[in-house]
Amino acid sequence: MLIQDQIIEEIKKIPKDKHAEIYDLVHYFRLGLSQEKQRQPITVKQRPIGLSKGNFQVPGSFFEPLT
Repeated sequence: MLIQDQIIEEIKKIPKDKHAEIYDLVHYFRLGLSQEKQRQPITVKQRPIGLSKGNFQVPGSFFEPLT
């Protein structure tokens, strides 16, 4: 059985008064997919570790128990 057939069988088991909610879910999910296809992939350049070394010190109170 194809996954599409399984989805349809599950939808058939949902009460008819909930079908509008299921439609909204599927519709907006599909719209989101079409928007993903239109977006250009974002390349993220990793920052080197330790750029701020020495610029910040954790105060001793950080390790004290909370009230």
